[in-house]
Amino acid sequence: MSEEPLPIDHMDYAFLTQNALRSVIRQALLRAAAPQGLPGEHHFYITFLTRAEGVSVPPDVLARYPDDITIVLQHQYQNLKVTEDAVSVTLSFGGVPKTLNFPFAAITRFYDPSVQFLLEFDVEVSDTDDEDVVDAEATEETDDTPDTPPTTPDDQGPKVVSLDQFRKK
Repeated sequence: MSEEPLPIDHMDYAFLTQNALRSVIRQALLRAAAPQGLPGEHHFYITFLTRAEGVSVPPDVLARYPDDITIVLQHQYQNLKVTEDAVSVTLSFGGVPKTLNFPFAAITRFYDPSVQFLLEFDVEVSDTDDEDVVDAEATEETDDTPDTPPTTPDDQGPKVVSLDQFRKK
């Protein structure tokens, strides 16, 4: 009994699906970029690869997050610009504003904890063991802690969290 070879996906449906899902992120970010900002309790955790093609982050940020970074867009973000293919946003790092530019293709995870909405993407680059969160709320106290990972710490120090404790084992 001989096995038939698997059919070849000339349409590349996996790629088409990922692009369609990234357009959901684009639409959500366009709403966040509107003058009224994020509606209701919505806020976003966006993880992207810092060394992916088209990513531009300041050298000190890249040194601190050499593989990937998770940013939080909630109350304190500025100059959010969304194009067809990329995002630009200014966040505060230790009280100093820094502009991050990244294409949608570099995003590996998008999470809105207010409605438990999560998208994850396969991006082909080296595997990373560490995932860090950079909270745009670093200078603001907040009681809005997501029910599921990632989360922000409860202390008053810098709000940078390792997500290792939340990974499925």
